[in-house]
Amino acid sequence: MSKKQPETTRSAWPLFVTAHAALVERMEAELAAAGLPELAWYDVLWAIERAPGHKLRLHELAHELVFSRSNLTRLVDRIEEAGFVKRERAAADRRGYYAVITPAGLALRKKMWPVYAKAIDSYFDRHLTPAENGVLRTVLRRVLDAARETGSV
Repeated sequence: MSKKQPETTRSAWPLFVTAHAALVERMEAELAAAGLPELAWYDVLWAIERAPGHKLRLHELAHELVFSRSNLTRLVDRIEEAGFVKRERAAADRRGYYAVITPAGLALRKKMWPVYAKAIDSYFDRHLTPAENGVLRTVLRRVLDAARETGSV
């Protein structure tokens, strides 16, 4: 049985969670000011665009983005209603569907990128040296890999 850590623990976790929330809030504001959809739309479109054939099963998309299946389904429903993705029945499994990016979805993702890239630079990258950025990538990759090995992420 381990001892409970005092609230003054030296864990980076509270700062990481707070920094993530603050950064996402700022990036969302930049996208909204440019008349663009929320950041989650970009994440969905980018994940599908990178996939072979520009399509992913919803469970694959949920895994890629670390979304719950129900939240992802509602999000994809909204993106589909706007015409940026479509659902395509899986040939091998008639119960399953792919989320497929449409030409309009490709165009929207490309339109969102410059705003998002500028926000990444303004609120994140410019505050790190190249060496710090490399260390942070290495550390976060290790943490993500460990979480995916031991959990259902």
